Amino acid sequence: MRSIVGTQAKVTGTLDVLGLPAGHPALRSRIGYVTQAPSVYDDLSVRQNLDYFAAILDPGRAAADRRHENVTRAISDVDLASHADALAGNLSGGQRNRVSLAVALLGAPELLVLDEPTVGLDPVLRRDLWQLFHTIAADRGATLLVSSHVMDEAERCHRLLLMREGEILADGTPDALRTRTGTDTVEAAFLHLVDEAIAAGRRPHEETAR
Repeated sequence: MRSIVGTQAKVTGTLDVLGLPAGHPALRSRIGYVTQAPSVYDDLSVRQNLDYFAAILDPGRAAADRRHENVTRAISDVDLASHADALAGNLSGGQRNRVSLAVALLGAPELLVLDEPTVGLDPVLRRDLWQLFHTIAADRGATLLVSSHVMDEAERCHRLLLMREGEILADGTPDALRTRTGTDTVEAAFLHLVDEAIAAGRRPHEETAR
């Protein structure tokens, strides 16, 4: 995930994102990144956090009005207008995640990269965040790239990449993966593909042993 947003050191090979090399300066306003742990300052209010990151993203006095509009919009997007002046450190885990998401939305990005955004959240907060993700995708036309170990969350995605130990096991829609593996859930499909890969990996060794 860090490679995609250009923050991963010691990357071999090449990676293009939105037609440009990963990490290119021109991508800063086109990609939003939400880390696994909320990236907010606890001693600042919600609005102050967004003001700070907006000034980094779009600096200069000439951009002050635009920054103010972007901050207000982002706070509204994540439904935190009633908490705009609350200290981030006093918010719940779900609200802090929403602040991080608001920061990622400041530049109206075309691509949102979300690294396990619902870790540690209760089922209600997880549901609410996923509803927000789908709203962003539908209303903004943005692409959301989400990593998760929770297979029922995978059911909510339009397209899945199933990975195990750095290898891609499958790429397709949830329905296509369930059909391909003859299973009822994405989790069962994933386990089927893992077992299939393990069996395929052992077969040459077993034949040699014979």
